[in-house]
This record gives sequence, C-alpha cells and structure tokens, in this order.
Amino acid sequence: MNEDVSDGWAASAAAWIVEQGEEGDYGRRFVLDAPMRARIEGRGFRNALDVGCGEGRFCRIMQRAGIRTTGIDPTEALLARARELDPNGDYRLGRAETMDFDGSHDLVVSYLSLIDMPDLAAAIAKMVAALRPGGTLLIANLTSFNTAGPPDGWTRDGNGDLRFAIDHYMDERCNWVSWRGIRIQNWHRPLSSYMTLLLDHGLQLRLFVEPEPKGGDPGRNALHRRVPYFHIMEWQRPA
Repeated sequence: MNEDVSDGWAASAAAWIVEQGEEGDYGRRFVLDAPMRARIEGRGFRNALDVGCGEGRFCRIMQRAGIRTTGIDPTEALLARARELDPNGDYRLGRAETMDFDGSHDLVVSYLSLIDMPDLAAAIAKMVAALRPGGTLLIANLTSFNTAGPPDGWTRDGNGDLRFAIDHYMDERCNWVSWRGIRIQNWHRPLSSYMTLLLDHGLQLRLFVEPEPKGGDPGRNALHRRVPYFHIMEWQRPA
C-alpha cells in the first residue's frame, strides 16, 4: 500500500519522533498512559492490534504487559522508527479504513488515531471485524469540544483573560494543526458521530472517562482541567 503524504504525516514524522521520545509527549506521559495501562494490564489479553501505532510506543508498552502485538500505520518513516526500537516487532504499512485482519484479536487499540482517519465509519468497521467475540476495543481520543476549537482555540478576551472558543460543533471537518515542527490534519466530529457508529456495530460501552493530569506542568494542567483534551472509551464486542 502506498504511503499517503497529503495529511502531513510523512513531512512531520521526524519532528513527531523527537516530540514523542520514549516517554511520550505531555498528554501521553501525564494524562493518558497510566489509565491506558490500567485497562490492559492483568486482564489476560494475549493478542492486540494497535491501529495507528506510529513509532510503536504503545505496542512496546503492551509487550511489557505480556501482550503479543501487531501495529499498523500509514506512515513508513514512523514504522521504520518502530522497527528500529523493536526489531522483533510486527509493524505493517496500511490504513485503518482498508486493513484486513481476521477476528482473532482479543484487544484492538486506537490510541489518539481516530482523529487522523478520514473515513471513520470504514475504520471502525475494520476494527470491529478484527475483534474476536468478547474482545475489547480500547480508544483514547481527543474530546470533540476540543477539536471544535481550531483555528481559534485559546485566545484572550477584552480583559486579557484566556478563553477557549468552540464553534461549529456539529459540523464534521478537517483542521490543520501545527506545533513544534509538526503539521498534520485532525478531524473534528461531534461525540455523537463516534458513539452512534460504535453502537451501530452492537458494541457495549464498558468505560468512559475523562482522565485528569497526574504530574507535569501546573499551568498546562490548569488549562487541561478547564478544557480537557482527552477521553478514554472501552467497548466490548458481544460474545
């Protein structure tokens, strides 16, 4: 499958690798990693698919929890980094919307990757198809009110106070977002779009949380508490 460079990921891969390092960026390190690890450790998962695995960091975390992993991502430079750090790992070039895995995985993970997928319906259908009956779909995603913020987002009002602007919430759209040499596309969709697609596949919601930061920069944590970046959902395919 040819790599798609139109979404900015190929050009941003080197900066992304620097930004993530081994410990992950702010959101992963101080907000998401701990609750995501809590959902995979000690639960008997054996065979996981990481959809949008990037440079493979969460695959390596799952392997340390004793889970066999397969990672799929459309950006070859990120997969090259994943293979460099994990030479024995299983990393494959491909897109969620067109991947073809049989229903043998007891865990499918989308760790901040749904926002990168143009065809959400096709991607979720493929994720569900990769799950065995009784299997778990674990999702970390940007909150929809956060993705409804760009291009304005945090601005100062007439008194100089920081405010977060949300507009056109119900309108699905693609935004370009840029930081620290990274410039990529993120899709905004109302939360109901995600929930409806997942429910239409017969999945059962087992967890919905909006995790708070643990450690990290106090100023950034304060902004996160005002307008949280992330939520975590766990869905189960009926047995």
